[in-house]
Amino acid sequence: MKTAIAVSSPADERLPPPPSLDLGRSAVFADLDGTLAPIEATPGGVSPDADRRRLLDALSRRLSGRLAVVSGRALDDLDRLLDGRVPAIGAVHGLVRRTAAGVIEAPAPDIGADQARAAMLAFAKADAGLLVEDKGPAVALHYRRSPQAREACLELAQGLAARLGLVVQPGDMVVELRLPGPDKGDAVQAFMGEAPFKGFMPVYIGDDFTDESGFRAARANGGFGVIVGARRPTDAAYGLADVDAAKNWLAAAIEAGR
Repeated sequence: MKTAIAVSSPADERLPPPPSLDLGRSAVFADLDGTLAPIEATPGGVSPDADRRRLLDALSRRLSGRLAVVSGRALDDLDRLLDGRVPAIGAVHGLVRRTAAGVIEAPAPDIGADQARAAMLAFAKADAGLLVEDKGPAVALHYRRSPQAREACLELAQGLAARLGLVVQPGDMVVELRLPGPDKGDAVQAFMGEAPFKGFMPVYIGDDFTDESGFRAARANGGFGVIVGARRPTDAAYGLADVDAAKNWLAAAIEAGR
């Protein structure tokens, strides 16, 4: 039976909290930063966390492995932060995907990404508040510590994208250039066609604009999305206030199943 889902809630509409999560019939897809881990000033400010590891271990057991983390971070960085405990991962916003069976799908190396990386590194040298994050098939320019540089960062990214055939991926105080290819929603769709996710109801939890495709993919497969944090126009059906609320919601489902 499919759940009725509201579409594109306006920013000023307070979304209801999600219903209790039925772990027996669900598959869970979750972003990391801003969803399971707090947003930090730099990506390196997030560290492995024992409480998060225990939560994910328990959640994966109760879901019989129907848990995937879908994040903008690189695959090796996610394995570091998750202590290698989550086999199914959509990394680099879905551009790189590792199945529950351990098969990695990733684009071939591309000179355009290398050239974009070099240009961003050169640009960032002029402002100590800027940070370049190398993700292999993508490169991100973070301006959280230098918000006045936002327009210049966006202009740089758009120019490089047009010249190098890359895709601009705006985010929360970051602009990213990535190779064309799958997004987070595509990653969810692919997981839903495979064991152990196939045949279960997808629930997608995320906070960023890049998670909107994940919300839509969950809805298209009979599930729903949950947005974490500040409200904005969204395809999520439900909302939670912050990272602690998201983790408490998942923990409550685990406790209820005991």
